[in-house]
Amino acid sequence: MIGWIRQVYSAFISLINSYLCAVLGRIMKQLFADIILPVPLPQLFTYEVEEEYGGMIAVGKRVVVPFGRKKLYSGIVHRVHEEKPTAYETKPIVSVLDSEPVVNRNQIRFWEWLADYYQCTLGEVLKAALPSGLKLESETRIIYNDEFEADRALSSRVSRVLDIIAAKKMCTIQEVNQISGLNNCLPILKQLLEYEAIFINERLKESYRAKTEKIVTLAPEMGNEPILEGVFKKLERAPKQLALLMAFIVECGGLNKAIEGGSVRRIHLLKKASSTGGVLKELLNKGILSQSEVEIGRLDLAPTDIQEIKALTAEQQSAIGAIQKQFTEKEVVLLHGVTSSGKTEIYIHLIEACLKKGQQVLYLLPEIALTTQITNRLKKHFGNQLGIYHSKFSDAERVEVWNNLLKGDGYKVIIGVRSSVFLPFSNLGLIVVDEEHENSYKQFDPAPRYHARDAAVVLARFHKAKTLLGTATPSIESYYNAQHGKYGLVELLTRYEGIKMPQIIAVNTREAYRKKQMKSHFSPVLLNHMEEAFARNEQVILFQNRRGFAPFVECNQCAWVPKCKHCDVSMTYHKHLNQLVCHYCNYSLSLPERCPACGTPGLETKGFGTEKIEEEIKQIFPEQKVARMDLDTTRSKKAYEKLIFQYEQKEIDILIGTQMISKGLDFENVSLVGILNADNMLNYPDFRAFERSFQLMAQVSGRAGRKNKQGLVILQTSNPNHPVIIDVINNNFLNNFTTQIEERELFKYPPFYRLINISIKHKDAQKTNKAAYLLGEQLRHLLGNRVLGPQAPPVGRIQNLFIKKIMLKVERRASSAKVKQLVREVIFSLTAQQEFRSVLFQIDVDPM
Repeated sequence: MIGWIRQVYSAFISLINSYLCAVLGRIMKQLFADIILPVPLPQLFTYEVEEEYGGMIAVGKRVVVPFGRKKLYSGIVHRVHEEKPTAYETKPIVSVLDSEPVVNRNQIRFWEWLADYYQCTLGEVLKAALPSGLKLESETRIIYNDEFEADRALSSRVSRVLDIIAAKKMCTIQEVNQISGLNNCLPILKQLLEYEAIFINERLKESYRAKTEKIVTLAPEMGNEPILEGVFKKLERAPKQLALLMAFIVECGGLNKAIEGGSVRRIHLLKKASSTGGVLKELLNKGILSQSEVEIGRLDLAPTDIQEIKALTAEQQSAIGAIQKQFTEKEVVLLHGVTSSGKTEIYIHLIEACLKKGQQVLYLLPEIALTTQITNRLKKHFGNQLGIYHSKFSDAERVEVWNNLLKGDGYKVIIGVRSSVFLPFSNLGLIVVDEEHENSYKQFDPAPRYHARDAAVVLARFHKAKTLLGTATPSIESYYNAQHGKYGLVELLTRYEGIKMPQIIAVNTREAYRKKQMKSHFSPVLLNHMEEAFARNEQVILFQNRRGFAPFVECNQCAWVPKCKHCDVSMTYHKHLNQLVCHYCNYSLSLPERCPACGTPGLETKGFGTEKIEEEIKQIFPEQKVARMDLDTTRSKKAYEKLIFQYEQKEIDILIGTQMISKGLDFENVSLVGILNADNMLNYPDFRAFERSFQLMAQVSGRAGRKNKQGLVILQTSNPNHPVIIDVINNNFLNNFTTQIEERELFKYPPFYRLINISIKHKDAQKTNKAAYLLGEQLRHLLGNRVLGPQAPPVGRIQNLFIKKIMLKVERRASSAKVKQLVREVIFSLTAQQEFRSVLFQIDVDPM
């Protein structure tokens, strides 16, 4: 019996030991993490997770890892696992930067979709998605060698640089350049490295810094009234210090609150007391007051007065009911509402409904210029629940918007441009894509070359949210999808409160020029109606979709035209700079006084841009206040806001602009719009030229007569009988759509076929041509007549890179994933050859 018990006990102990060994084995197993690095490489890299980080590592956190010989990168954890790579030796993670993930799992799924669909790498998506303030950058650090003894005479330049580094002990290349006054200190640093006078290493620089503010409190020793009474007596001989202390107590709300730990902002205290930093310093040195820094937000989260949402008209109420009904069956609904039909008010009601359910809303706009007016309008209803996100904000401000959403402690509605799709939403209920037809939603360079409208539809699907596309001029693809049941369709074809659509008058400029009736670029019809508008104290918008003074300048004698030395394109003349500027690479040079080719003095400007219009209109109407809205005048953060505010306040009579002024801006006092040259849009060599021309002219026309009375549009063209012009005059979107859709089906364009553009670029024209030819032949062998090209684009060299393009037209029923895989394989086979390793291949899916 005892022997049997011993056997059972022994077996039990053995079982427990086996279990503990298994558990400990699992605990002690080496963890690995796949990291998304901000580099354009097709695969993720796996790193060891050392024991100290085992409990900290998690998907979506930032980590610092070594990459290459001496580089450090911050990346995002994509996956944590126990699978050791066999192809290479893993390196350990250097540190984990976050206590909580900065990227959620829905975002990573979204990144994976973007990388796959738009044929780029996850690293490229990461670089586009994260605000710069969350990306740590490797920075070269120079360290002085204390043991260095010169065994040779150093030149004065080298000695000066060495003295700078020795004084600082450690600095960056940028700091050396700034202190020494040298443009490039790298050759000298190379010398010092060879002498072993300095060492070089890499460190990570974090660009985001929390905003702080200095506050003043009573010193801990001043914690009761008797002590403070003694202080007051001592300060009787220092009246300025006593006055500052008394002001501090008053601003705290009394003596008791000051003793209980009350604080006052330093800058506010000095202003209220009319005192100086020197007086405050004396109180700090005497241990009476204490100063510290506290973190404050850059975002305006202060409560605001909320206004009631306006009641909808019968037409708007019918439209919103139809949208909500469609949302029960469709994920995406297209709202086709004519200009000034009240679409924004419908958006506001839908946003309100989402907020009542505790959901978040993303409101996408194509241009930063639009955010100013829309923000002011939505702020009245949603107060500090509304956040703004775009590139005119500083890095630090964008990080704070990101963190605010991540924590879920503030913003419920985000207004932003295309980059807003990358924000860390946790409970997204609705995405509104306003002006969905705009090609500004398409990212061109760098990768990912995504379309924010299409990406928003996918993002909403990941969150089980709905997408509302709104516009007065739908894109051909969206309207086709709505007509064929893929999207819901709701139409609002009357203006708010029954105001008539603007009257459009086409002026034949060819005839006007022939009869010598034109005054510069302005027809007599336009000038007469402008005078009438000013007599009624009304405002005017003039539209010319080209910035600068003149598209090019030319010698009258030999026809020489200055071209960019880096690009195959003529340079645009900007008169306010007196410079010729390349709009592709920003290379600029002063306008020559004589023709470099034949020596003839003076060059003549050809064509006209917004700057020239501004100059000439000021001469014609010297009494009117004129402003210009284009890329040159709106580079700063507040420039849009200032211009729009001035125009709303009627401080400006004539607003001249490019396509920026066509996109949803609402000015109640504009009665007249002049489209100065409709022909340059219609004649652009692109299959979308007629679609875009109709959209642009209809949208610009829609700025006229938005409140109280019918507006007027003067459309200057050399061909007033052009079918697109006639459709614009008649506001006939359906006819324009029908014509375009028939042509697209005939010539195999979207929405019937998918397009993929491949750009081949290299600084050597022959290598570009050879690579493009081989790529085209190999793709033709696999895909047949779906492959067009290679051919040169309209501008065949940009930034010293020669360009060839290949276009693929792929049927909708064909597997686009298979086609993309074949393209990748062919490109990979070419780049594997030594000859083509330096050739750049760029894939653009669904190009615009």
